[in-house]
Amino acid sequence: MMRTDGHLLADRQAATADRQTRTPTRQTDAAARSDALAALFDPTTFRHLESLGVGPGWRCWEVGASGTSVVSWLAKKVGPTGKVLATAAATDLSWATPVARPPVEVRLHDVGAEEPPGDGYDLVHARLPLVHVPDRERALRCMVKALRPGGRLLVEDADPALQHLACPDEHGPEQQLANRLRKGLLRLLVSRGDDLSHGRRLPRQLRAAGLRRVGADAYFPLASPACAALESATIRQFRDELVTAGFGTGQDIDRHLANLASGTMDLASAPMISAWGRRP
Repeated sequence: MMRTDGHLLADRQAATADRQTRTPTRQTDAAARSDALAALFDPTTFRHLESLGVGPGWRCWEVGASGTSVVSWLAKKVGPTGKVLATAAATDLSWATPVARPPVEVRLHDVGAEEPPGDGYDLVHARLPLVHVPDRERALRCMVKALRPGGRLLVEDADPALQHLACPDEHGPEQQLANRLRKGLLRLLVSRGDDLSHGRRLPRQLRAAGLRRVGADAYFPLASPACAALESATIRQFRDELVTAGFGTGQDIDRHLANLASGTMDLASAPMISAWGRRP
């Protein structure tokens, strides 16, 4: 059904009226997204970090950290003689409280705009921050510059343009609604400047940055409970923007969230590309 100006105005007014109610939940939704991302992608990340040889005494920089799982894993691997620096551009670092003790240090840093926070790192790892960084080439140069000779870089980023559907098996109205909202969300992200096809370019960009032994692979999660958890947290987080932009009504979103809660939806997440290389 065509959305009229009256419908869109009513949706905008409803979104404005309940924005104050929803604002306190944004941190909860962000934490839920972080937990779901960890459940989906930690096994792949840890497999790659293991293959790069992370061990006692290593100096590691975790770029764009937003949760504790990878930082904690690295801290256990490097031990008391190593170091793990976790940085994030966001001003809220409350998530880091449980891990902010030696060998872990946490600080604010914008990888796309600032010089690296030191050099001589054995490992630099970034998972999913670059899609939101305007100057991605500068961010990659920053990470490479921080490595010691022979140091390893592992960059992992989503590529929603490779698979843009929430439900690849679109067999009913519930799946059609999910896909309509997913497409609207991706259009929102593009309008903010996010690069939805960045992941596939990582191997070429790592070689252009001067790294050697470059390799890459992709992981495409499907029908995992964590996919539904990630979708639910993401939709709640972007609810107001989706309604304001006319990509769905509040009723649409409530129905989609209820469908997700039913446990009968086979959700997919965008493929994550993992690319790695060594500084000569």
